[in-house]
Amino acid sequence: MSHLFHPSILREYDVRGIVGDTLSEADARALGKSYAALAIAEGAKRIAVGRDGRLHSPALEAALIDGLTQSGLDVVRVGMGPSPMLYFAVATLGVDGGIQVTGSHNPADYNGFKMLLNGRSVFGEEIQALGRRAEIADWVEGLGSVSEVDVIPAYLDALLKGFDGQAYRIGWDNGNGAGGEILERLLPRLPGEHHAIYTEVDGTFPNHHPVPTVEANLADLKALVADKQLDFGIAFDGDADRIGAVDATGRVIWGDQLLMILAAPVLKELPGATIIADVKASQTLFDRIAEMGGKPLMWKTGHSLIKAKMKETGSPLAGEMSGHIFFKHQWYGFDDALYAAIRLIRAVSDSGQSLTELRSAMPPSVATPELRFEVDPARKFAIVEEVAARLAADGATVDTTDGVRVNTDDGWWLLRASNTQDVLVARAEAKDEVGLDRLVEAIDDQLGLSGVTR
Repeated sequence: MSHLFHPSILREYDVRGIVGDTLSEADARALGKSYAALAIAEGAKRIAVGRDGRLHSPALEAALIDGLTQSGLDVVRVGMGPSPMLYFAVATLGVDGGIQVTGSHNPADYNGFKMLLNGRSVFGEEIQALGRRAEIADWVEGLGSVSEVDVIPAYLDALLKGFDGQAYRIGWDNGNGAGGEILERLLPRLPGEHHAIYTEVDGTFPNHHPVPTVEANLADLKALVADKQLDFGIAFDGDADRIGAVDATGRVIWGDQLLMILAAPVLKELPGATIIADVKASQTLFDRIAEMGGKPLMWKTGHSLIKAKMKETGSPLAGEMSGHIFFKHQWYGFDDALYAAIRLIRAVSDSGQSLTELRSAMPPSVATPELRFEVDPARKFAIVEEVAARLAADGATVDTTDGVRVNTDDGWWLLRASNTQDVLVARAEAKDEVGLDRLVEAIDDQLGLSGVTR
């Protein structure tokens, strides 16, 4: 019998919706069948399945596995853990792909599925194709088996392989996300003194929303660092594929600033390497990569897009403002906040400075947070094209990698269409507040010419 997904859940990078509203166990079963048909057509036989700590993840996982095995795929269950643990399982268990049941950093009533197959992320048009396949029941029948593997010991050993960091006093905020057990088992094996909060996996997220790149969610970590007078603090999102950090004074180290620090030892070892960041990243980052002898590359926002570009360019390291950090150098190329945390400790050690000193040495700038404008979905991409055309006619300096990014004497501003929501996203960065005001005014002017006001 065919199955129709709610169109809102077939997103650019994953399948995700509100459980009991736009997402159900029937959806999970149908997704399993559609994924299996695609996988088997490509010669896949075994895939790994993991889940996060949300209350509905076990039921969705069971329905997903039902759909996969009814179609003839063998499933290796790796249990509850962070998304990168599932990615690690796919990289090391000799399986052909993997699916993580996770709502990522969304509120507690959300859940979804991140999918890998034959060395790639399943995203974009491939996700839409899975929906079309379900609609006409273009599935296969078979009888797959289910086995279980505990990958935690191997994953912990891998995280610590080659560790050459010093002993620091560090605060950790797991945000009640799926990385809790790994973190509790990891910290006793690290040198130094460690204070961890919210390590209990709780899918209701009782303490704060699990997004470490929103400053309000770092309040408890900042308080912990201040109270214990720690060297720095590290936070994870709901499925531990995004990292946040604060220095000893409570200043946030944003995604592009983390990448600046993490890139230094990589470029020492691999001079001239390509380091990738998304279009939301600071010009300071791209300039710093070049100063250190690397090749900075600005690319489209979105973890699947960044991973694909890393493969294409042979890049050892990439990152996004959203806190996704991708290490191919000494790692597997996937976004893993636990591994990024380990590499941050190692990079700070390698620098001979404290994280606070590294942050203080960065050029001063002022930037807006992400500015979001709700728009008619039918106009979303057209507005960006209109803005690009007007800027080109005006002779502006524009990069169109992902939306429009405009350089001026004051700094830069960005306008792009979100791949996952009916919004336009803008951001600006300048050397001072006066310049920033001018950049924001330019964004408002351009949007106004296309009929968008805030």
